[in-house]
Amino acid sequence: MSKVCSHSTYAINNVKINLRPWPFAQWGMDIVGPLPAAPAQKKFLLVATDYFSKWVEAEAYASIKDKDVTNNGQAEATNKTLITALKKRLEQAKGKWVEELPGVLWAYRTTPGRPTGNTPFALAYGMDAVIPTEIGLPTIRTDAAKQSDANMELGRNLDWTDEVRESAAIRMADYQQRASAHYNRKVRPRSFKNGTLVLRKVFENTTEVGAGKFQANWEGPYIVSKASNNGAYHLQK
Repeated sequence: MSKVCSHSTYAINNVKINLRPWPFAQWGMDIVGPLPAAPAQKKFLLVATDYFSKWVEAEAYASIKDKDVTNNGQAEATNKTLITALKKRLEQAKGKWVEELPGVLWAYRTTPGRPTGNTPFALAYGMDAVIPTEIGLPTIRTDAAKQSDANMELGRNLDWTDEVRESAAIRMADYQQRASAHYNRKVRPRSFKNGTLVLRKVFENTTEVGAGKFQANWEGPYIVSKASNNGAYHLQK
């Protein structure tokens, strides 16, 4: 019969949790669509966003069940950025959004975010991405990678990773507090007088057939013809 070491039991039951920022520990997921029909009848986009690094993964599908995905604010914020970027690239060829998606994702992952002050790529991998231009036109960083001290350079990057992530976490918390205070300070009641020209938010697009999420966000202008007591307005063209 063997005896259980009390010291080992104590150590197992009292494992300290790593409180440092942990990429890919928590993801937000959301569905974007329906979008204009692409090859293979793909009309939906499943978007997953890492809460800390803001790294994004997205996959196109022909159909998705809402019950399989729980929407949240983190993913919805990413969706807006992706849709805006796709709109700028597509113009009239809205059905080619699947072809443009990899380029949009790469741009998102290698662009510094305001909340963290760093790129999702750097926060995930501990180093900046090497862009195609650096391969064709050597830089100090790519030259160093070819030398014998490449392993030392890689180790240096890994040593700095924790510090970079902790700095990003602090910056993110500060950004969220300032953004909340700024928004609350800016919110003011607003009213429109009869005859005022306004744009109307588009909730269901009836002018761009098949545009889906790539539709215009606003339409008009309209003229305010009557104001109701409940805050609603009657509009006319």
